[in-house]
Amino acid sequence: MLVHPIADRHLATVHWLLSTLPAPSRDRARLEWQEHQVAMLPLGTLFSAVRIPGQLVAALTGCTETAELDAFMGQALGGGPIICDPRHFRYYALVPADMPKRWQQAADVWRAMDVELLGLDSYLGVPQVDAVECARARASYWSVPMNSATTLCSPPAVARLIAAGRRSTNPRAEE
Repeated sequence: MLVHPIADRHLATVHWLLSTLPAPSRDRARLEWQEHQVAMLPLGTLFSAVRIPGQLVAALTGCTETAELDAFMGQALGGGPIICDPRHFRYYALVPADMPKRWQQAADVWRAMDVELLGLDSYLGVPQVDAVECARARASYWSVPMNSATTLCSPPAVARLIAAGRRSTNPRAEE
């Protein structure tokens, strides 16, 4: 079994994330990470995102502590990468690029809960790969870090989390 140091995994993840951009834009994204800790990356090619309101997660857990919510998200979504935007209290589960197309019917129901599937023609503020704690100026961070490039959240796990949140916030949702 090969063991890769964290620095190697971070570098591979950075290269993978930046590959969503054309070559001339990659330097701009690196500069955004340096200056703002977040770079705007396009969705829908290598990965997409599901925006999940923090209130839905808090309703499921019964808590509002950042560390507990982050731990819950990691368990619920099998350790797939999740970005937290604490300023707007939202989570972004990174999912395969085709999820917005394949889950369109569910997405129509989810919109009523302020859950949004973000794919082509969308951008996401992606934090530096080593920004793994809620810190300075409440900037976005990796609630669940990306363990390796190309590892994403499972769409069925995301759907189960949203369904549980829907039942938790609206017990009659299944009637």
